[in-house]
Amino acid sequence: MITGSIVALVTPMQPDGRLDWEGLARLLDLHIEAGTSAIGAVGTTGESATLSVPEHCEVIRYCVDYVKGRIPVIAGTGANSTREAIELTAAAADNGADACLLVTPYYNRPTQRGLLQHFSAVAAAVDVPQILYNVPGRTAVDMHNDVVVALSALDNVIGLKDATGDLERLPDLKARCPADFALYSGDDPTALEFILGGGHGNISVTANVAPKIVADLCRLALAGDRESAAAEDARLAALNAALFLEANPIPVKWALQQRGLIQSGIRLPLTELDAQYHPQVLAAMESAGV
Repeated sequence: MITGSIVALVTPMQPDGRLDWEGLARLLDLHIEAGTSAIGAVGTTGESATLSVPEHCEVIRYCVDYVKGRIPVIAGTGANSTREAIELTAAAADNGADACLLVTPYYNRPTQRGLLQHFSAVAAAVDVPQILYNVPGRTAVDMHNDVVVALSALDNVIGLKDATGDLERLPDLKARCPADFALYSGDDPTALEFILGGGHGNISVTANVAPKIVADLCRLALAGDRESAAAEDARLAALNAALFLEANPIPVKWALQQRGLIQSGIRLPLTELDAQYHPQVLAAMESAGV
């Protein structure tokens, strides 16, 4: 089981929107050195919605080839078409991804029965470890615990990224899912309490900007050291909030640009961070010591 800090990695781009491979290598090196437990490639934060299918697959392949097994690579392969999700998941498996992260189908708002059948179909079609991803704030569909529990019985459905921020769901999932079913927070502000409540890690946006702090927070929380983990969490509080002043990944890409780690590229319909928010993001970075 992968535990600890898993970065929901941005996809670096040049100012004209072309992919920035040197920037991607720089970020991968940063996370390996900082103690990040795994790379989450081409998820929401990685602008999966605006990458072409060939680009999507190439970014996953590049990450796998570059890290050379030093840390796992979890590929974002979700889609609101089951056929497309199967195709992306199969491509990621072929490109060497260690696991795949599949978001609930967005926009078309499937029923709970539809969610069960969707994820079951992907699991049956592709023999690769798969992590469910529930983020109703973006997808307009909320996967209920009963569906997660049913899917957790499938051999290659190995975990859940819960970005609801609803900590009351966790005890029920812990009680009813297999002991080796991984439960990850997908909500940085509540990740500490999620892990202390029995979660296994955090698939994090903030880890892009403060990888070592998030890695340390997760390590301490997994060890049950609430006091030390809470101190790290307090350092990140302002940054966790600032990185969502506009839609993710707008603020996080701007913050990484300020650190000199990536170029300014971001693809429409997303735009660069509005100037009114620059002071808040900079202040939050300073507060966290990054």
